[in-house]
Amino acid sequence: MNIENTKAQMRKGVLEYCILSILNGEDKYASEILETLKDAKMLVVEGTIYPLLTRLKNAGLLNYRWEESTSGPPRKYYTLTETGKMFLKELDTTWDELRKATNLVTNTKNS
Repeated sequence: MNIENTKAQMRKGVLEYCILSILNGEDKYASEILETLKDAKMLVVEGTIYPLLTRLKNAGLLNYRWEESTSGPPRKYYTLTETGKMFLKELDTTWDELRKATNLVTNTKNS
């Protein structure tokens, strides 16, 4: 079994949740989202994030707007919709339950 593949699948499983959380309360463009994920050691590439942002937008969880940039072409800023905020709230609850269950199963002391 390939450990790197398993670790990648674990990261993919929480990627939508992480993106919605990053956008909670603050609009960001794709490069900012990607940088935040990389800073958190979520090894994500542009080829992964753009289709995911499109899928979240098509699902009605995100909207975007174009904004002029002083350092290049216009940027597409993403924001949570009201539906996206409710969806994130549900994911917060599910994540908390999953985290607690995982900690119990793995005997992890810190949450």
